[in-house]
Amino acid sequence: MTLVARPDARIVRGLSLIALCAGLAWPAGAQSVLPLAAQNASPAAAANAFRSAIAEAAADDEAIAGFYAERNYAAFWTTAEAAGRRAALLSALDGAAAHGLPVRRYDPAELIAAFRAARTEGDRGRLEVRMTAALLDYARDVQTGALVPSKVVPGIVREVPVRDRRGNLDGFARAADPAGFLRDLAPRTPEYAQLMKARLMLEEAVAADAWGAPVPAKSLEKGATGPALIALRDRLSAMGYLPRSAAASYDEGIARAVSAFQADHGLEPTGQANAATMTEINTAPARRLEAVIVAMERERWLNFDRGGRHIWVNLADYTAKIVDDGRVTFSTRAVVGAEVTDKNTPEFSHKMTYMELNPDWTVPPGIIKRDYLPRLQANPNALGHLQLVDSRGRVVPRSAVNFAAYSARNFPFNLRQAPGDSNALGRVKFMFPNPHAIYLHDTPDKHLFAREVRTYSSGCVRLADPFEFAYELLSRQEADPKTLFHKVLDSRKQERIYLKDPVPIHLEYRTAFSNPKGMMQYRRDMYGRDAAIFAALVRAGVVTRAAGD
Repeated sequence: MTLVARPDARIVRGLSLIALCAGLAWPAGAQSVLPLAAQNASPAAAANAFRSAIAEAAADDEAIAGFYAERNYAAFWTTAEAAGRRAALLSALDGAAAHGLPVRRYDPAELIAAFRAARTEGDRGRLEVRMTAALLDYARDVQTGALVPSKVVPGIVREVPVRDRRGNLDGFARAADPAGFLRDLAPRTPEYAQLMKARLMLEEAVAADAWGAPVPAKSLEKGATGPALIALRDRLSAMGYLPRSAAASYDEGIARAVSAFQADHGLEPTGQANAATMTEINTAPARRLEAVIVAMERERWLNFDRGGRHIWVNLADYTAKIVDDGRVTFSTRAVVGAEVTDKNTPEFSHKMTYMELNPDWTVPPGIIKRDYLPRLQANPNALGHLQLVDSRGRVVPRSAVNFAAYSARNFPFNLRQAPGDSNALGRVKFMFPNPHAIYLHDTPDKHLFAREVRTYSSGCVRLADPFEFAYELLSRQEADPKTLFHKVLDSRKQERIYLKDPVPIHLEYRTAFSNPKGMMQYRRDMYGRDAAIFAALVRAGVVTRAAGD
């Protein structure tokens, strides 16, 4: 892992920042914070040099160029009167690491060095632009993330709500409390606060090697003794799942601690330290820190109003929840896309507008081309539960089609499964029409919900309790939602029930998140998305503390 600066270097940098921002190095009453030697030019020549330097440095940045032009190129950062503004920005930049941001993009130490090295009005103009650019870079990163998600992981197709750069700049310039303005840029959600707290605690654990060595066993059973049991006991204690204990065998106290750990890591809370549990127990705090830093970036990508009532699908947690004013009012297990790239469920936000009862199933083109056409070419009578349908919706007899004459590129038919109990979509699907052909739905394959790992679909999200999910969605618009739902369902007719108020839905992928009690939860990175995001953050300049630093 990449190292951060040592504490003594941070102290020196902090003292330099304080001295600079307080204006202690500049003569009383001086308008410029440049050394006196740089203030000997005639006022007109100095003003022209200053204006020209800003214009040239900001020529490719419309927001910055327009800002200074409207100010008639008056200094914004480099006067004695601007000390408070400088202090607010440099302090925020100095704290960027606490947000898991790439500090090197706007390193305050570099800006301080530039202040000290400035000798001419041209230097001062260029410094103005550098400071303004640092403000805008930091504002974007802390508000809506340092990365463009789709450029890192194609399966993250959400639109990130990037704020207007000029709006951020004008807002900062107008702010009566510049430091408060910068503090308020980051997500104000309880989840973001919990993640920041977890990041700090994990950095301390990594630096102190607080969790100790991994447990030297692939699994342990109740009643076990010996060095591996002692290592398990001590590691559970270090992670906060077990009070300090002298237990020398796998007793009920350790079993309860293992069970609590399992619940926080998406495992069945059996109290048995099986192989899957031991893998999670032995995961290093540095890896958990990476997951938290990625979760902070993801939280910034969703820094917008998610809706008082909204649906939250966490793919990594295999759950779908209805959230009302920050409180989970309904939760169900889910099956998500398989761990094959073209079947991974994408991440995006949309609005659910209706549910369709007794749906038919039109097989997605990708599944036809990838899976079903080869089977039909081998045996035209395969997949007998599906109807062959032409572009006009007419059912075509299979005997009339030479499947061998077609390829994945030119196959002109759809495959359709009629409504019914065995339909792949079950009895109800929940629609938020989107270009990715993703929706939530029932399924006849109920046995899959009993498994810990639930990556079995071709991309859509299957719900364990779809009827109850429907009742809760309809509860805002119907006095008796259950009766209405079953009246339509029992008709066996394919019908829609529209939501009077469309409900925002967010398909997310969080391997690190907090529960309502503030305890951190961790899940497996089954699609490898978080690993890709963390690698991109490191390339962008994010650093984390390594053990022994």
